Amino acid sequence: MMDTVRYWAMVPAAGAGKRMGSTIPKQYLPLAGQPVIAHTLDTLLRYPRLAGLVVAISAGDEWWPEVAAGITPDKPLRIVTGGAERCHSVLNGLDALSEYAHPGDWVLVHDAARPCLTVSDLDRLLAELASDPVGGLLAIPVRDTLKQANASQRVTVTVDRSQLWHALTPQMFRLGVLRNALQVVMKSGLLVTDEATAMEVAGFAPRLIEGRADNLKITRPEDLALAEFYLTRRSASSA
Repeated sequence: MMDTVRYWAMVPAAGAGKRMGSTIPKQYLPLAGQPVIAHTLDTLLRYPRLAGLVVAISAGDEWWPEVAAGITPDKPLRIVTGGAERCHSVLNGLDALSEYAHPGDWVLVHDAARPCLTVSDLDRLLAELASDPVGGLLAIPVRDTLKQANASQRVTVTVDRSQLWHALTPQMFRLGVLRNALQVVMKSGLLVTDEATAMEVAGFAPRLIEGRADNLKITRPEDLALAEFYLTRRSASSA
């Protein structure tokens, strides 16, 4: 194992966010005076324990230059072209990162559309997983009653929620192991929706680290108002 293990962030930002019903990808929608992704990157770029970031954007992205113009990173920030699905974008980012990072370094993959990530959650994630043999992810226990439905949208069973969690990001794994896991599952034709699933398919059991419920993902229009509330409240409390 290396004497000094570094931490990197990888942000897949090539998605279209179709459920938002907007002509602008959700990561570029305005939120509290900035695009959503600007809040996300600001938190990661300011976090002192991260050695650098990789962001995957779509080919011909017309919104990124405006975001980039407002960023003055004090650590490496590399841009790569994303792929058709999240897993393709993440793998492209890991391929680029592997050119100068060590396979044993940690990588934190974080959604571009999760702008409310807190430093306290980052601190907790790194502290809990620093010596973990696998890695893991932020998550929150399921609180609502869950129903399973049939094709007619009628309830077939009420699901026991006692051991269920909502997966969040960042998801933190060793660069080399995660890269290999993604390569294997994609070669088999699977399109995994998060990195933990790729690790699970590869035979690992990622650890769940309880995070904050306000680390929400911008998915629907009403999420923007809630995210703005959280960000504005934090700004006011730190003033």
